[in-house]
Amino acid sequence: MSDKVNILGVKVDKVNISEASDTIIKFIESGDKGRSVFTPNSEIIMMAYRDESFRDLLNSSDLLTADGIGVVYASRIVKNPIKERAPGYDIACVTLEKLSKKGGRVYLFGSKPGVAEKAGENITKKYPGIKIAGYSDGYFNEEKEQTIIENINRANPDLLFVCLGAPKQEKWISAHKSELNAGVCMGIGGSLDVFAGTVKRAPEFFTKHGIEWLYRLMKQPSRFVRMLDLPRFAMKVLLKGRKFSQE
Repeated sequence: MSDKVNILGVKVDKVNISEASDTIIKFIESGDKGRSVFTPNSEIIMMAYRDESFRDLLNSSDLLTADGIGVVYASRIVKNPIKERAPGYDIACVTLEKLSKKGGRVYLFGSKPGVAEKAGENITKKYPGIKIAGYSDGYFNEEKEQTIIENINRANPDLLFVCLGAPKQEKWISAHKSELNAGVCMGIGGSLDVFAGTVKRAPEFFTKHGIEWLYRLMKQPSRFVRMLDLPRFAMKVLLKGRKFSQE
């Protein structure tokens, strides 16, 4: 078996949360800049299935983990199973724990004004060794974007969390990683809001049983149209998954 599994053209690394975190730490310790880490779920893989350029972008990343249980089930269908899901938020927490012992520097970018600052407060309380190197909210024009890039480069973070939502965060990282003075650039969606406490993560029952999507739908019924991609994803994998896995 390879160390990756091809899910509708997206080549996901077969790593669990701990292995993904260890890989990120190794990236940081290497001293290289601009490594990219993405954590696609079923919806994101469906975006990539429809958009070849976005699919290529995901596949060019340094680490691609299975955020959703649907991706894990898909890997079993194509007979190249991933052991367990590796959500971005959980990887971020384990990595922060490891970095806190090294005095790691983290930059927080995304969400509404004030959220990154609150997230930073909570992160430093939970992981006292972490140094928050800087903050930027996710609302910017071309001029402010350049200022954000300059701020990140001055901050020289080991780890940059980009929380702009998919596919915007993945496209932003891909477009700018070569000019960023950051060890690892990681897209983690709405995780800043969770760190800040402005959004609650699904209770353990939902996460344990792989139905976090149902909790989000209950909290945000407006997500219904987006979530129609979940049954579409399942059908595509059943009908075409083995074909892609052989490529």
